[in-house]
Amino acid sequence: MRIQPATTLLAVVDIQERLLAVIPAADGVVARAVRLAQAAGLLGVRSMLAEQYPRGLGPTPATLASLLPPPVAKMAFSCCGCEPFAAAIDAPAPEPLETVVLCGLETHVCIAQTALDLLFRGLGVFIVVDAVASRHALDHEVALRRLEGAGAILTTSEAVIFEWCRSAEHPQFQAVRRLVL
Repeated sequence: MRIQPATTLLAVVDIQERLLAVIPAADGVVARAVRLAQAAGLLGVRSMLAEQYPRGLGPTPATLASLLPPPVAKMAFSCCGCEPFAAAIDAPAPEPLETVVLCGLETHVCIAQTALDLLFRGLGVFIVVDAVASRHALDHEVALRRLEGAGAILTTSEAVIFEWCRSAEHPQFQAVRRLVL
């Protein structure tokens, strides 16, 4: 399965200040999510930002939030339990949504539950392994194994960006290339 920019949604999930404070790889997750959001903007990929209980967990860092549509607040762990997110997945668009690229926190909770719900809906799910994390390494690793076994595709931010771009002949190639240097 290849990721097509016109039929993909980048979902940035729960990268929020209070969660980041307890994530060992927080800076890397934010940096990779920023470059995914930048690439999505350059290449016309739909995107969505979700925040889990923002009053308690705080906002998304401004450097990331400024690159995405306004956040959708949620209480359910799965983004699919949030009406605006579910509506975006089902909304008619020039091309129907086929795949969702997931990045964010925490791998074993909101990322996993969202991915499983998306798979159940028949969508292709790509987990960006260098842009997801959990507080504990074991939770993160077991979640990735579970998700891969359920049918999600594990990938990296750089692989996603170049797959969206497709070719060095793409008009945005030089801008995309600068994102990964």
